[in-house]
Amino acid sequence: MTDNPLRGFTVDRAQIRTIGHALQRPECILAEPDGTLWAADARGGVTRIAPDGSQRFIGQRADARFASAAAASSAELEHKYTTGTLPNGLAFAANGDILISNFGTDCLEVMTREGDSRVLVDRIDGQPIGKVNFVLRDRKDRIWITVSTRVNPWTQAAASRVQDGYIAVVERGVPRVVAEGFFFTNEIRLDAREEWLYIVETTGPHITRMRLHEGARGVELTDREVFGPAHLGGFPDGIAFDAFGNLWCTLVMVDQLIALTPEGERLLLLDDGNPQASQALLAHMAAGTVTAEAMMAARGTLAPWMASITFGGPDLRTVYIGSLMGTTIPFFRSPVAGLPMVHWK
Repeated sequence: MTDNPLRGFTVDRAQIRTIGHALQRPECILAEPDGTLWAADARGGVTRIAPDGSQRFIGQRADARFASAAAASSAELEHKYTTGTLPNGLAFAANGDILISNFGTDCLEVMTREGDSRVLVDRIDGQPIGKVNFVLRDRKDRIWITVSTRVNPWTQAAASRVQDGYIAVVERGVPRVVAEGFFFTNEIRLDAREEWLYIVETTGPHITRMRLHEGARGVELTDREVFGPAHLGGFPDGIAFDAFGNLWCTLVMVDQLIALTPEGERLLLLDDGNPQASQALLAHMAAGTVTAEAMMAARGTLAPWMASITFGGPDLRTVYIGSLMGTTIPFFRSPVAGLPMVHWK
């Protein structure tokens, strides 16, 4: 078997650069082949960063064309997008619009590149979705959604390892739950052949995977198993595959970047955490005594509370790190290209 290009590799901090400025909670980043980046923004929208580094914030606003009886009026939609929106996970729709899993409104939404927004899914089986976290589109144009918890406030679920997260899929316009019982479901990714769905369980803290199977109702998930260590040494948040099959993963708060090889071996690529604060946080989690103070103390300096990994650049070897507390986006060069996303043409 070909030698793994990540074996022996660590990120050289001296080679890390940044792009973007005055960003607010750039949790998820989308990259396009021309070098354009789109980052989730806590002001209620996304920030577009052009290849030359110039940037523009695009705020969500109600798309009046879709005002309905449920929304009552475009004015009510507008109010929603100015009071509670918090874009989290992002994906490109087939037409280039931006799918948004909105951690503030608890809805899956779609936004044009100019900001016109509407709700795609806010209820499943007659019930509110819950704390929708991430969204992913596959090659068959199915939309996958992760919901971290239905517990309110969601911070209680994050601190106490509540196991009520689930995964839904929107197929032929109909949303349905396909797997449940996860520890704070976070990002998901499909492997190169779209045979397995890899699932972040942040408070697991581990990665789970499930096999895709075509059933009578559509796609189903089966053969659930933990992939890699049962405890990753931190709290996984964002994941992305490279072309070799390594699964890169951020560990939020302890602020480490790791990778799991195709065999499930854990490789440490970058450690930007505060060792004492990280150990204290892990001890609190094990004891079920996590506090906001312990969480806030654990963070790094490059991308505080590392949240996501995105491959970009013309050769897909530029790695961008998203974060919950950063104001800029660090990036560096990888020895291996990323796995092209479905929108990469």
